[in-house]
Amino acid sequence: MSKADQLLDAIEIETGENPSSSVIWMHGLGADGNDFVPIVSELGLDGAPATRFLFPHAPMRPVTMNNGYVMRAWYDVSLGDLEGNSRRADERGVRESQKSITALIEREVKRGVEPEHIVLAGFSQGGAIALQTGLRYPRKLAGVMALSTYLPLAESLPREAAAANRNTPIFMAHGTYDPVVPLVMGAGSMTLLTGLGYAVEWRQYPMPHSVCPEEIQDIGVWLRTVL
Repeated sequence: MSKADQLLDAIEIETGENPSSSVIWMHGLGADGNDFVPIVSELGLDGAPATRFLFPHAPMRPVTMNNGYVMRAWYDVSLGDLEGNSRRADERGVRESQKSITALIEREVKRGVEPEHIVLAGFSQGGAIALQTGLRYPRKLAGVMALSTYLPLAESLPREAAAANRNTPIFMAHGTYDPVVPLVMGAGSMTLLTGLGYAVEWRQYPMPHSVCPEEIQDIGVWLRTVL
């Protein structure tokens, strides 16, 4: 088995016994699966179906933007990737991570959770992979949540999009003062997706490249709705 085919290590948290739904939540560049674990208890999911949260760790890889320093990353990034407010993603890395997250979805299905009860979520790079994977997955998912991020490989989406997820709810949120992924990139991706007919719920908050209490509250409301 090649490294790309190995199942990603992930932190798991279950909100109740025998979960009937799952949330696969990807962290941002240089972080790891621990990054969003504390948020689970803040989402206000009491009374919602028992849910298994998976926080996978991205592979270790050299990141060009950081002088080739090896860190956890879903794909490589270079300073030259930011042109005209549209970031060109490392296609090979993006597609490798898509494959890895698809494998986690399939494992949840084998554990008894139907795809329509699975949410893909992510922050920054992780949100890009949530969009990349969720919109191309061949069976309907519960939803896709993309925080402080953008749509990678946008030019290939029209021909690769899965019909099953054309109507899947998408939650996108962004900070108005984000210096890492500028607001215009996230808003541009939202506009592109709505133009393709996707149902995007858009939120923006007065914050940098981060999350805020109001956003966490809105995420909880959205998750209760789609799960």
